[in-house]
Amino acid sequence: MNRSRRVWLQGALASAALLPFGAAARAQSARTPFPQWVASFRAKAMAHGISARTYDSVMGTLKPDTSVYALQRAQPEFQEQTWQYLNRRVSDWRITTGREVAKQHASLLARVEHAYGVDRYVLLALWGVESAYGDPVVQQKYMRPVFPALAALAWGEPRRRAYWEKELLNALTIVERGWSTPAQMRGSWAGAMGHTQWMPEVWLNMGVDFDRDGRISPFGHPADALAGTARYLLERGKYRRNEPWGYEVKGKASGKARTYAAWRAHGVHRADGKAFDRPHASARPWTPVPGGPSFLLGPNFFSVRSYNPSMNYALAIAHLADRIRGGGSFVHPFPGSERTPTLAELKELQQRLTKAGFDTGGVDGRVGSDTMRAVRTYQQKVGMEPADGYAGLKVLARLRQAP
Repeated sequence: MNRSRRVWLQGALASAALLPFGAAARAQSARTPFPQWVASFRAKAMAHGISARTYDSVMGTLKPDTSVYALQRAQPEFQEQTWQYLNRRVSDWRITTGREVAKQHASLLARVEHAYGVDRYVLLALWGVESAYGDPVVQQKYMRPVFPALAALAWGEPRRRAYWEKELLNALTIVERGWSTPAQMRGSWAGAMGHTQWMPEVWLNMGVDFDRDGRISPFGHPADALAGTARYLLERGKYRRNEPWGYEVKGKASGKARTYAAWRAHGVHRADGKAFDRPHASARPWTPVPGGPSFLLGPNFFSVRSYNPSMNYALAIAHLADRIRGGGSFVHPFPGSERTPTLAELKELQQRLTKAGFDTGGVDGRVGSDTMRAVRTYQQKVGMEPADGYAGLKVLARLRQAP
């Protein structure tokens, strides 16, 4: 599953890019032994308001999760084209499940939307992409204890030491406040946790006790997670109530930002033929891939992007939100793209791969790293190029041809 990248991503990826292979491990081994580092870090925690009881209970017998060094320096395992990236995230499963979850949590979503003004479908899309709507299987299969990971990074990652130390202190503060326990705090290798993948700093400073149970939690019932995420988009992303994120458009859209009314006057219209909802709102043009669909992007697109500094990520969230709402696919296709496989087609693909000896980690119509690895291994075996791990219609067609 994808980990959230909000506050930590730029720094984490920057340090990974700068770190040569093995450098983090060498830096770690050259430093103070871990037990001595834990003893010396105690004073910093005390100065930060962490009690001796909390520090000793969390850190006293902790062993560092040094596997995070390899995870940090690893480059992405699969190189996706933009249309593949979007198809995998705006999947049939996420759309249909998102609509079910929207009905299940309609009252909560309405209250969060009223309180913060953030479109409930944007929150659903973030929730779906970040944790598959809080699926406990994701939590168990893809997440790890946060304290051993953060402690390893604070102790042995030299280029962002101050950052990781701060996040470790933030995590300790969460325990100190009684909001969670170390056993409950499972997340990504970098410490992002819960339904919408909060880093400890976000948990502390953007979290909301929306269910009024006396603590803030990104786990369990999604009230706090959704409210805190809405607050993040509003306060840090400068989300604007009742404004669209943007639109797919037709016509020559280039140059600087202007109002939708001005774009219309220049011959740029919504690709679906409808009128612009807020003609006096401003938007800027963007074409992700030459020859592909073009968009006008409003401020709320960049509010979503504040959650993860990737244009493709923001487009995936915006498009998934529209699809959950009931909207259709993009009118203009990406060059060389396939349509998104249906849930039934992906299940069939997984079944056929499994029967052929390629373990997809289950048959559920959801494409995670296990399915992608199985697809890539299959592509390599049968000579399909590129062997990109994309679970699409071409791979399914090839599997159907097999005896």
